[in-house]
Amino acid sequence: MTDQTLTPAEQRPSPFDDILPTHSAAIYREFQAGRVIVRDLWDSHRSELMANPLYNLLYNHLSHFRTFYEHLGSELVFSENGAFFFLKESSDDESEEHDENAFRVQVVLLLIGRYFARSGRDLDYLGRPDAGLNEQDLAAMAADEEYQDILRAARFDKGLAEALEYLDKRNLAFRAGAGHYFLSSAGMYFLEQLVQEYEQA
Repeated sequence: MTDQTLTPAEQRPSPFDDILPTHSAAIYREFQAGRVIVRDLWDSHRSELMANPLYNLLYNHLSHFRTFYEHLGSELVFSENGAFFFLKESSDDESEEHDENAFRVQVVLLLIGRYFARSGRDLDYLGRPDAGLNEQDLAAMAADEEYQDILRAARFDKGLAEALEYLDKRNLAFRAGAGHYFLSSAGMYFLEQLVQEYEQA
């Protein structure tokens, strides 16, 4: 087929031409796994936060990806304050599962925030790699029967370890070593939203 046989629309460059299919597929897999795409990811080998190339790709081609996911029946949501992207399902079929996932995330974040505040520390420290929850914090939370009952009600039958892993898998918290977790920018954003709602209630 020569250029002469193409329509003007077909001759125009497509936004897809600027993005490698492997990168688009990687973003799609992250969202399908229920993850948020945060600006910075924890690199356990270097023990530091590193720029997330998928975040940068979404940020630099936001209009394209918003349209793309709209065609797939979803809404690509960007939180500037929390520096992350997440996918909001438009179909009713997904809403029940989405609501349950959101509820479980909220339960864990609220428990962490409540414990941390009761220990007399500023919630901001939860989002710092050099602070967050340490081994003593995890042991204290795991020994608290009330916390365990709440976690079981949210279907975390294996307790705190399972709940933290749930956040870690979704990029809402990072495991920064044995017995050490801290919240990602997205985890901090959602926690702050929950605190605001609680204060206004």
